[in-house]
Amino acid sequence: MAKELTYLQALRRGQAQLTVAGQDASAAQYLLTATHGWTFTQLVQNYRAVMPVAESQVFQQQLDRVAAGEPAQYVLGRASFYGRNFLVTGATLIPRQETEELVAWILDVTSGSSLRVLDVGTGSGAIAISLKAERPAWAVVASDISAAAVAVAQTNATTLAAPVNFVTGDLFAPVAGQQFDVIVSNPPYIDRTEVGVMDDSVKRYEPEGALFAANHGLVFYQRFAAELATYLLPGGQFFAEIGYHQGAAVKAIFETALPATTVTVRTDINGHDRMVRVQF
Repeated sequence: MAKELTYLQALRRGQAQLTVAGQDASAAQYLLTATHGWTFTQLVQNYRAVMPVAESQVFQQQLDRVAAGEPAQYVLGRASFYGRNFLVTGATLIPRQETEELVAWILDVTSGSSLRVLDVGTGSGAIAISLKAERPAWAVVASDISAAAVAVAQTNATTLAAPVNFVTGDLFAPVAGQQFDVIVSNPPYIDRTEVGVMDDSVKRYEPEGALFAANHGLVFYQRFAAELATYLLPGGQFFAEIGYHQGAAVKAIFETALPATTVTVRTDINGHDRMVRVQF
């Protein structure tokens, strides 16, 4: 019969297992809090409680997967983004804190009650759904070339009661003939030469097509620069996430292709170039 453990004992054992495996020990706490919907304070309040044996067995299975390198968000099948829980699968990237900063920037600088918004390469739908949830009057369309990703995003939109119009296809192809006040994208932007410095779990588990891009990771910015004028309404804005060392190159791409626009590169909380804004 399995030995009963308190939540604190289970947490400590889990942290030790992950440390020995060379993984981030904080994932053990994340597994517990996310499973129960607890804050850290609530976890502490339950430290002395005995974990049911069945739960202990599931927790151990989760720890084994994380110890083997699988991201905890994929193990649980969900990730937190902008205060909401999103379904994530191997067809979608795990939403990052840096992308939350992109959403916050859009909300901070964009006014208007009935704007048309397009999210290109929506993945789990995190950006599009967060914008719709925060600005219910906005009409939000989201596209992705991956039908599997769009299916995940549609599930998230339904669960979170955020009516977004999802379409499938490459870049602007699914919205040909339409125009928008705001276009946003977190496109693939990693140069394949950077594989050696990438986290192993990202390389093994996250969708390759959502990570890597040609032309040293810049091809999607070049494609956007060539077509934005067609798809943005007068006075419209384009926002995108960029790689931490791509600020100057991305700025040059848009300033060269669209000299009448104002291009702004913004850093993230860690001081890295992370976002670009193109104002028409």
